[in-house]
Amino acid sequence: MKHYYILAICCLFSIGMHAQDDLLDELEDEATPETFVSPAFKAMKIGNLQSTKVAAKGDFYLYVSHRFGTLEDGLSTFFGFDNANTKIQLVYGLFEGWQFGISRESLRKTYALSTKVNLKSQSDNFPVNLVGYATANINTQVRKDRFPFLRFEDRLSYTTQLLISRRFSNSFSFELAPSYVRHNLTLEAPQKHDQFALGAGGRLKVSKRMSINMDYAYNFSRADGTAFRNPFTIGVDIETGGHVFQLLFSNAQSTNEPGFLSYAEGDWGDGDVFFGFNIVRVF
Repeated sequence: MKHYYILAICCLFSIGMHAQDDLLDELEDEATPETFVSPAFKAMKIGNLQSTKVAAKGDFYLYVSHRFGTLEDGLSTFFGFDNANTKIQLVYGLFEGWQFGISRESLRKTYALSTKVNLKSQSDNFPVNLVGYATANINTQVRKDRFPFLRFEDRLSYTTQLLISRRFSNSFSFELAPSYVRHNLTLEAPQKHDQFALGAGGRLKVSKRMSINMDYAYNFSRADGTAFRNPFTIGVDIETGGHVFQLLFSNAQSTNEPGFLSYAEGDWGDGDVFFGFNIVRVF
C-alpha cells in the first residue's frame, strides 16, 4: 500500500510541474514580490501596439489577426465582415530574450520581417522593462502603371521602437513606445518619408482570465490636411491554457507598424471603426 501512496504523490507532483508551464499560470499568480514584476503583458501585442513580451528560447508562436471592414458601412458589408484584412505571423524564440518573426498581411499584400530583443527586465533593482523592436515591410500591391519609375526599394517601409513598460501591480501595466517610421514611398504627396511617433498602452486585469487593453499613438510628423488619423485601439484579452484571444476595436485596419502608425484611416468620432481579433497559439 505504501508503494501506491508514493506513486500517487509522484503523479501529482508531475502534474503540478507541467501546470507551471501553462500560459494560464502566469495570469493566475497572486501579487507577490517575485511574480509581480514580470511579465507586464500576456500577449506580444497590447492591441495594435507591440508589448514588451518576448518569446522564450525555443517557443514557437502562431498569430492569426483579422481586421474587418469599417462598421460605418452597416448592412451593405455586414458591418465590415465582407472586407476583412487577414494577417498570419510566425514567431520563434531563437535565443533567450530574442525573437524573430515573419508575416503576410492581405492589406496591400504586405510581407514583413521583425525582431524583438529584451534589453532589460523589471526587477527589484530596475524599475522598467526595456525591449527593442524592429520590422521591415514589403508592399507588393504597388503597381508600376501608377508609379512608372518604381524600384524595389520603393516598396519598403520600416519601423524601429523602444518599448518601455512597467507592471505597477498584479492588475495594471503601462507602456510607452517611442517610434521611428520610414516609408520609402508615401501614400500621400505631402506625407513625410521619415516620421516620429509616441505610442502608449496599458493593460488592466479584471479577472483571472480577462483584461482590458488600450493603446494609442501620436504621430508628430503627420502632414497637415491628411485624411489619416492617430491610431486608437481598445479591446479585451481572454486567456485559456496555451491560447490568448484578443477582441478589439480600432480606427486602423492594418496590423503592421508602418501601416497603423502612419495610415489609420478610420475616425472614432464618425463611427468609422474596425472590429477585429488576434488569436495566439504557442507551441
